[in-house]
Amino acid sequence: MRLEPLGERHREQLAQAASEPEIWRWMRLNASASPEAFARYFERALDRREAAMFATIDRASGVAIGATGYHALRPEDRGLEIGGTWLRKEYWRSGANVECKLLLLEHAFGTLECIRVEFKTDALNERSRKALEAIGARHEGTFRSHMIVRGDVIRDSAYYSIIASEWPAVREKLARKLREARG
Repeated sequence: MRLEPLGERHREQLAQAASEPEIWRWMRLNASASPEAFARYFERALDRREAAMFATIDRASGVAIGATGYHALRPEDRGLEIGGTWLRKEYWRSGANVECKLLLLEHAFGTLECIRVEFKTDALNERSRKALEAIGARHEGTFRSHMIVRGDVIRDSAYYSIIASEWPAVREKLARKLREARG
C-alpha cells in the first residue's frame, strides 16, 4: 500500500471502492447510499481545512481502494488523530489497514515528531476497538453522546491513544502483523 494526498484524480476509483454499505456502518455518512452521498463525502474530504486526507493505493494495481487521514491537528502540542479510515471490503483482513496505520504512525512519530496520536471509534464498533487494542493503542475512555451520525443517531465514541514512548513496541507489533498478513 501507499498513501497519496487525496485529490480529484481519486474520485472515480474511490466511488467504486465505496459501494459496499457495510464499509460505512460506523461512519458519520453512508457514502454508498447514492452517487450524491458519495459526492458529498468526497467534497467534504477534499475541503478539510483541519485535516490531511489520503487515498490508500494498492501498489500492485495502482488503484485507490480507500481513504484515511490525519485529523484534529495540534502541532503546538505535537499531537493529532488518525481517522476516517475505510477500505474496499475485499481488502479487509488483508494487511492493508495494518500497513496504512504503520505508514501514518511512522510519519506522525518520525517526521512530524508527535508525542501523541489519538484514535476514536464508535463505542459499539468492536472490530475497530479490538484492532486498536491489538496494536497496543490504549483505551482512554468513552465520550458519551459525543456525535450525531447519519441523521439523528447519537453515538458514544471510544478514545484510544499511542504516545511516543509506546511507539517502538507498537511499530514492532504492526510490522509483525504485516509480515503475517503477507504470508
